[in-house]
Amino acid sequence: MLVVRLCCIAVITAVCAFILKSHRSELVPLCLTAGGIIMFLYAFDYLSESVEFIKNFTQTTGIDNAVVRLVFKVVGIGFLIELTAGSVKELGFEGIADKLILCGKIIIFVVSIPILSGTYKIIVSLIELV
Repeated sequence: MLVVRLCCIAVITAVCAFILKSHRSELVPLCLTAGGIIMFLYAFDYLSESVEFIKNFTQTTGIDNAVVRLVFKVVGIGFLIELTAGSVKELGFEGIADKLILCGKIIIFVVSIPILSGTYKIIVSLIELV
């Protein structure tokens, strides 16, 4: 049902932006931003259920919470960069959006280095067992 709501909000936002484009084009970015914010608020409600599952999963399996936080941080950075780049592209500044995406990839790489380091330690310890 959530997907239907999100699709309806997206269609309503697009229709409103299309109508505003011909009459008051300066309000189009505001309309698109408002629609995007409403869609994210719906998506965050759905996300809370997944976070509870992941908390229970990490407690059951014994996975370090720091690793899970890093994974969420990387995913959050990716989503935020993609959202911002899409909004900047809609305003007609594709060059800035492309640079933002490149910077986001660099930031994700730097933030994920502890995960790579942990994976390396696990692999080395497994090799030592053989």
